[in-house]
Amino acid sequence: MRAVISTIGKDRPGILAFVATECAKRDINIIDVTQKSLRDLFTMIMIVEIPEENGDLDRIMSEIEEAGEKENLKIHVMHEDIFNAMHTV
Repeated sequence: MRAVISTIGKDRPGILAFVATECAKRDINIIDVTQKSLRDLFTMIMIVEIPEENGDLDRIMSEIEEAGEKENLKIHVMHEDIFNAMHTV
């Protein structure tokens, strides 16, 4: 299943590596990524593929989001279908 991971936080070295590591721990494949630093604000959006055998998306979402909080990052994970539905006019 595909999902969208968005990340926002104070810019510093290693944010992309941190989120990529959290994905790798769960065998999540990063398909595409875009990031931007605006002064001291870092933003990133990833499209990822989560293997079906990884189980519960809610569990994965909460684990990654909680890991981000510990690093002072706001990370949000959502199923790609929900993301697309929210952004369709």
